[in-house]
Amino acid sequence: MGKGILNKDIMAESEVTIRFAVEEDKKYWIQWIKDPSILHWFPMCNDLEIEDAARLIFSFVKHQAVLTAEIEGKPVGIANLNLHPFQRLSHQALITIIVEEKRRGKGVGTKLMQKLIFLAKEKFHMEMIHLEVYEGNPAKRLYERLGFTPYGYQEHFTKEEGSYLGKYLMQKNLA
Repeated sequence: MGKGILNKDIMAESEVTIRFAVEEDKKYWIQWIKDPSILHWFPMCNDLEIEDAARLIFSFVKHQAVLTAEIEGKPVGIANLNLHPFQRLSHQALITIIVEEKRRGKGVGTKLMQKLIFLAKEKFHMEMIHLEVYEGNPAKRLYERLGFTPYGYQEHFTKEEGSYLGKYLMQKNLA
């Protein structure tokens, strides 16, 4: 399926538009994640790890599995499906999302996630998507509102400056 999967009523909701990401959007993802208040919620800790994560996420651009939210033509959020290369796992995917700090809490993440869920179900015929969210991350409320439910918790998942954070594993059934 081509770009038609995101057209008409899907594309133009209020001031936020959603489009398939392009390689050039990677610079925004890297810029946003380098903000210490954002990086705190991700496992990377230096430029090399950030570049590796960006390379992995944007490797899915060629499959149209990465979405960019824009306001007035400027990227303000990016979300992706981490597609599996194995047929037995192709019914599900791990997702990631990042929204520019000043655009949080204004509906950008909700619209981006709604389109990602639509894409997972309609284009990739997925039955389930899942994510990982650190304890204390305010984005957990968004995921719960969108129907994600916890299925596990890992204590001491990440260690930063001598402190540990656990992570919740959450999923949403699409079938």
